[in-house]
Amino acid sequence: MYSRILKKPISSTLLLGPRGTGKSTWIRENFPEATSYDFLDTNETLRLSKEPNLLYQELQTLSKGDWVVLDEVQKVPALLDEVQRLIEEKGLNFLLCGSSARKLKKSGANLLAGRALLCQFFPFVSHEVNYNFEIAKIIQYGLLPMAFNASDPESYLKTYAQVYLQEEIKNEALTRNIGDFARFLEIAARQNGQVTNISNISREASVGRLTVQSYFDILVDTLIGHWLQPWKLKRSTKQIGHPKFYFFDPGVVRALSGRLPYPPTQEEYGHLLETLIYHELRAYLAYNKLDYPLYFWSSYDKTEVDFLFETPKGFIAIECKGSTKWENKFNRGLKRIQQELSPTNVKCYGIFNGPRPLKIDQIKVFPVIDFLKELWQDKL
Repeated sequence: MYSRILKKPISSTLLLGPRGTGKSTWIRENFPEATSYDFLDTNETLRLSKEPNLLYQELQTLSKGDWVVLDEVQKVPALLDEVQRLIEEKGLNFLLCGSSARKLKKSGANLLAGRALLCQFFPFVSHEVNYNFEIAKIIQYGLLPMAFNASDPESYLKTYAQVYLQEEIKNEALTRNIGDFARFLEIAARQNGQVTNISNISREASVGRLTVQSYFDILVDTLIGHWLQPWKLKRSTKQIGHPKFYFFDPGVVRALSGRLPYPPTQEEYGHLLETLIYHELRAYLAYNKLDYPLYFWSSYDKTEVDFLFETPKGFIAIECKGSTKWENKFNRGLKRIQQELSPTNVKCYGIFNGPRPLKIDQIKVFPVIDFLKELWQDKL
């Protein structure tokens, strides 16, 4: 059993995270005595969907400060009105757990603004597993707990991809044409971590442009992927304006793209490494409650920095390479950012698959594991 970084909240919380990240296990550990409702149970879902007021009646016996867990709450969004009443009138604490925000948004359900904290839950991060893994294996199979611990992670990830299509998409009726969506999903996964051209994907998937955009919205709302926006320098140099799309886990990317049976190509490896680092950065910022938006930067002459964000002490710029040797050309984007922002206002880091850390001018270059230790030990 691995210890998760997220600590037990002290007040009502909306906990969102993709399926299979370990939310239910974390809940059992932290709320063993709580009154629980599991909406993966179809009977429970139907019962409270017909009469949401039953929740209010059934929880009248609890005392102020008691905890109630509603797991997969997005399946019965009407319950949030009852939750609000119970928080205000009875002083109960709720843990509302879900793997999708789409139905909550679409139904216009009360999202409990000001009454429940919003927390994110992620697959394992390197710190939680004591950095005890082979990078090549994580690049291939990711950090979902069941894949990380599985003797056959490939079979688990294939099933995960099928379950996502079946349960999250088809059963929840998020799109009418599951065939078109499945075709889009494979193409989008193969373009993971690249500047996203909606028109190209539309043409390749034989699906309308607006439909492709709505499909990306589904991926974001079901927490399967996230947009990384381009950062705009204040000066008027020509820059890339389209965002990149990253899936939340390298193993899931490979499952959805149909690449699980094959070793990653060199080009694929680089984007998968970026996916891993993006996941770790997002988790680090979320778990530490640091509201620093993540960006990438790219100019039209293909000078690029993979990740860039601003802290109160200045900017942090990160470049990832799957190579075992750090070449001078890899510094190009980082040096450009230093020129644009001034060397004293930006810390530059490189990440690669080499054996030892390096320092080139003002750029620190780390092997992957060393960088992750620096990150989670707050040394960046």
